[in-house]
Amino acid sequence: MSDEALLQRLRDPETVNAAFRELVKRYQEKIYWLVRRMVLNHEDADDLVQNIFLKVYTNLHAFKGASSLYTWIYRIAVNEVFSHLKSMRKNVFVSYDTVSAKLENTLRYDPGISADLIQERFQKAMLKLPPKQRLVFQMKYYESDLTFEKMSDILDTSSGALKASYHQAVKKIEKMMLDD
Repeated sequence: MSDEALLQRLRDPETVNAAFRELVKRYQEKIYWLVRRMVLNHEDADDLVQNIFLKVYTNLHAFKGASSLYTWIYRIAVNEVFSHLKSMRKNVFVSYDTVSAKLENTLRYDPGISADLIQERFQKAMLKLPPKQRLVFQMKYYESDLTFEKMSDILDTSSGALKASYHQAVKKIEKMMLDD
């Protein structure tokens, strides 16, 4: 079923619940992994994904169709992740470096994340990136089918700025991997 057909079913009071289950089934895993890569902790990622889809459901009436349905959901997810990271920082009155250190501890002890040394160094290097730069890098690295133009729609930033951010992130990660 196309997104357009799904949207029609979402707007029909008689089919909205079944259509929403279909929407969640279609996009939940992708959104989960976007969130999980940013927050690392499964429980936090799970809670955030629930909040994201709750927001999607309550704001379906506001979706104008200017972007694809997935782009709109992705944008909601990105905003939720940044709010979560910001609240982590506020709750402990620390910088993003301290939040990154906390996430590194999660990385070290999470059995769901490979303990391979190179992978661990790579993950730690990503955690040291500023949150927006890390998101851009992860979007491009893990979702290779995402073009900078699509990312531009999702993040509401020019594709040129995203390319620059991505290349800066690559350089920083390379340097951190070589320095460790």
